Amino acid sequence: MTSEWWRTAAIYQIYPRSFADANGDGMGDLAGITSRLAALETLGIDAIWLSPFYTSPQKDAGYDVADYCDVDPRFGSLADFDAMVAEAHARGIRVIVDLVPNHSSDQHAWFQEALAAAPGSAARGRYMFRDGRGEHGELAPNNWDSVFGGPAWTRVVEPDGTPGQWYLHLFDSSQPDFDWTNEEVREEFRRILRFWLDRGVDGFRVDVAHGLIKADGLPDWTPAEGAGSMGGAGGATGDSPVSHDTLGTDASGVALEPAISEENGDGAPFWAQEGVHEIYRDWRLLLDEYDGERILAAEAWVDPLAKVAKWVRPDEMHQSFNFAYLETPWNAAALHAVIDQSLDAFGSVGAPSTWVLSNHDVVRHATRLSVTADNPQGHGLGPRSLGLPEYEPGLRRARAATALMLALPGSVYLYQGEELGLPEVIDLPDDARQDPTWFRTNGERYGRDGCRVPLPWEADAPSYGFGPTDGSWLPQPDQWRELARDRQQGVAGSTLSLYQDALRLRREHDLGAGSGSGPLEWVDLGLGTDVLAFRNGPVTVVANTGTEPVALPAGDVALASDPLDGDLLPADTTVWLA
Repeated sequence: MTSEWWRTAAIYQIYPRSFADANGDGMGDLAGITSRLAALETLGIDAIWLSPFYTSPQKDAGYDVADYCDVDPRFGSLADFDAMVAEAHARGIRVIVDLVPNHSSDQHAWFQEALAAAPGSAARGRYMFRDGRGEHGELAPNNWDSVFGGPAWTRVVEPDGTPGQWYLHLFDSSQPDFDWTNEEVREEFRRILRFWLDRGVDGFRVDVAHGLIKADGLPDWTPAEGAGSMGGAGGATGDSPVSHDTLGTDASGVALEPAISEENGDGAPFWAQEGVHEIYRDWRLLLDEYDGERILAAEAWVDPLAKVAKWVRPDEMHQSFNFAYLETPWNAAALHAVIDQSLDAFGSVGAPSTWVLSNHDVVRHATRLSVTADNPQGHGLGPRSLGLPEYEPGLRRARAATALMLALPGSVYLYQGEELGLPEVIDLPDDARQDPTWFRTNGERYGRDGCRVPLPWEADAPSYGFGPTDGSWLPQPDQWRELARDRQQGVAGSTLSLYQDALRLRREHDLGAGSGSGPLEWVDLGLGTDVLAFRNGPVTVVANTGTEPVALPAGDVALASDPLDGDLLPADTTVWLA
């Protein structure tokens, strides 16, 4: 295993509920993951990142943690976890786990202790309890809203039965925020980090890494018109242009809706506070005590990229998700700009850029890239009146976008199922939805269930091979049969084969490390403003983001996202030339 593996790694996100179900209860589990690691080895990834599998009441799909040092029985046991790590390591695959430090579940022992304790007690000091405003404390301590909709404060009933203090929850009311000014909280998370590092994990993806610290005094704050309260957190994507509530641009990059900004310049007193960086410097020192280059990866919805880079300074985290890239439309000029900005921002602090197109919080890019000005909403309640986005145009753009991304220097993240070309499942029945966003907004925002539907492995098996029975915690569409992994494995031109070939060539040509003369070299081929071209090492990458074919440059074709048309590069197609 190479030094500083994280600088160039291809990391595959597993959403445990939906990856593979070994025991047939309709929910994915750790044993199911272990049983499918051979497929991921064949895919050609370097590491897996697991969304939460900890003990949880599952109010927010595991991002409400009741016990940070145990496995929820739904997913198995610590023994199952150890077996999974051992099998992954035997196959040369590292294991990254999710860590949720901003908040716990309201079922966590600490919070239950706090509810039974008096105001001002040490137990309440671990969370953000505050007295209310108004004559009798009947008003919330401030005007903050929850990312999931509704107020960010809930009032408790004291042990004597009287209305009492309020506690802060930036997400669901079942997810109370920790008070990170409390040293006891900081020491507890040091213990949690060591618990999993001692079990062999290779790193942590830190949920809501821009949260944790709140501004002194918890001042009132009203977001600017058109801005949301946040982009994502284990939890919600708020009003991000790639969220499940609105898509902010059409396929040509035309603005349709104002995009969210979580930059602290907007004044949000609960995101991106300077005090959060001392926490990660402390964690970095702890991780550096361990052999094997254990890493921290930030989920920090912060703008601009130059500010995101603060999370990956040499003494803090190793990586941060590049949400600016994820939110960029399929447009050559926009992509050129965000790639330059990313390489400059992360490179200025000696960190690799990361690249990502889909995850468990956003609309799958095989659907997102199909949305046009004729279907501006795309999600939420819109599809019932506007119809479903077309699959084939979205898939074509998704394949081209992925081929472009996998040629970039740095580390790449893939979300389970994108290698099969899975679309967003928009038309789930209302009574099947489970995302808290759906319930807290009375169905106005339909949430993230559509990107979390269990995977298809075998076309003709029960639950398409997800498990040994027909059980599936979210209903799977009929389309899963034709997209199942066994229908694509070894089939030239399939989306799975495209991903396998691209990952193999990326590794063979060391594209993650960049060219010898720098991260990459832009090339002007004179083919118009819809064409993006660059050279990375021995490979020249050409992407046609327009609607018309262009002349195919000379060179041996190493990879094409879709079939070429003689000496023409078709629209929505990316090619690698050796």
